[in-house]
Amino acid sequence: MSTAAQKVTQPTHLKESAPLWFEEIQTHICETLEEIEIEFMHPTHLPGQFAFKSWERHDPTEPDNKGGGGKMGIMEGGAVFEKAGVNVSTVYGEFAKEFCHEIPGADKDPNFWASGISLVIHPSNPFVPAVHMNTRHIVTSKSWFGGGADLTPTFPIDEDTKDFHQSLRTACDAYNSDAYAKYKLWCDEYFYLPHRNEMRGVGGIFFDYVNSGDMSADFEFIKLVGKAFIDVYAKIVRRRMRQEWTIDDKYKQLVKRGRYAEFNLLYDRGTRFGLMTNGNVDAILMSLPPVAAWP
Repeated sequence: MSTAAQKVTQPTHLKESAPLWFEEIQTHICETLEEIEIEFMHPTHLPGQFAFKSWERHDPTEPDNKGGGGKMGIMEGGAVFEKAGVNVSTVYGEFAKEFCHEIPGADKDPNFWASGISLVIHPSNPFVPAVHMNTRHIVTSKSWFGGGADLTPTFPIDEDTKDFHQSLRTACDAYNSDAYAKYKLWCDEYFYLPHRNEMRGVGGIFFDYVNSGDMSADFEFIKLVGKAFIDVYAKIVRRRMRQEWTIDDKYKQLVKRGRYAEFNLLYDRGTRFGLMTNGNVDAILMSLPPVAAWP
């Protein structure tokens, strides 16, 4: 490990176990989505599969010019999932001086270590909602967890919204009885397009700077969020993936995707963090939809 990475104070077991968990849940999520593709059994369309690509992050502040890396998992042109990106990374190095004031603890020491998973799924059927989930562990002179999950349907359906929120509420309640209300509100406030004066979707949870003083308990919460997300999203997809749709429905989906792209390019913290740490641009921008429209 590099000199810069060693400077960051962090319990050894989390530096080892957090990246392993993110890789484990990446595998589980990708396998689940591939299983759904097979179940769909499109008569003229082969089931979508993930292609994986590893990458290394280069950091000129490091003695060996390396600063970690990650693995991209991308499915394109699936029968159910038009595009799905499920990426993991573990990176380290130094923040550029101009960014240090934006990250807690970086003003005292520019060195950082970060590991996480980030995914965005754009389905083919307009009645299957798009979705985003990420969880991460970041260490500067401070240490915390962050992440969340939110649902972005073109056509909101109460049953799906209720199930999605209930699953996340259960995960939050197992961690802290006050967590769901706090993180739901944070999500509603965060995933908002001020220039459009509209919500991006039907919400979910969003949290950052989580450090209760018991990092092991915080890490278990991160695991619960990942498990809850894939369980409920797979349920919603299976419920909606055979629903009939029209060309007009598809156009409305493409317009909704345009809103999604606007948010991720203008406001998303993950996009900005990835770019300010010289991450893999293809991995950072995998959240953008394959096709979008603006009326």
